[in-house]
Amino acid sequence: MNLHLRRQPSATTRAAEGRDRRAWTVEEVEAMVRAGIIAENERLELIGGELVPMSPKGAFHEDVKIALNIHWARLLPPETIFATETTLRASRIDFREPDFVVWPKAVRVADLKPSDVQLIVEISDSSLDYDLGDKMRYYASLGIPEYWVIEARRLVTHVFRQPSSRGFASAVKRDHRKRLVPLHVPALAVKLADLALEPAPGTTK
Repeated sequence: MNLHLRRQPSATTRAAEGRDRRAWTVEEVEAMVRAGIIAENERLELIGGELVPMSPKGAFHEDVKIALNIHWARLLPPETIFATETTLRASRIDFREPDFVVWPKAVRVADLKPSDVQLIVEISDSSLDYDLGDKMRYYASLGIPEYWVIEARRLVTHVFRQPSSRGFASAVKRDHRKRLVPLHVPALAVKLADLALEPAPGTTK
């Protein structure tokens, strides 16, 4: 689930509406990965017990992820750690693999829980509606204190704070020239324009 080698995606199917479906657990999915039934590189999330394939990543997505990875690795405080595409287990039937998760270094990755998370960042291209909709509400329901969605082409960042069961009470947008300062890890402040990133042609007014 964490190793992202390149291969053709598995076939997908849609169950008949209104029919019950068997709910998988995180433990069962991990067992299927170990057994080779599910490849380690498959981009999947477990949502309410259902395995859901994630959208493929494009060049704009990877450009932003690589630039942020290098920038944050240089600034990382000794008491903090971050990971890319690590599995965040929220319950027995739910896991997500955000582009970036930031949490205190004292917590082992195997023990990472939503209550430990200080910041989640998703870099979004074709999945923008999902990242700003269902996924945003899901992270808010987990109590994630801060959630960013970076539009890979426009380099507009949606910053969400003050989580509740209904969503985030605070939501603002920042363009690539604005400085972004994480609420709980200010040392990781970043301005996307300083990372040699520019919006894709035709995406700005």
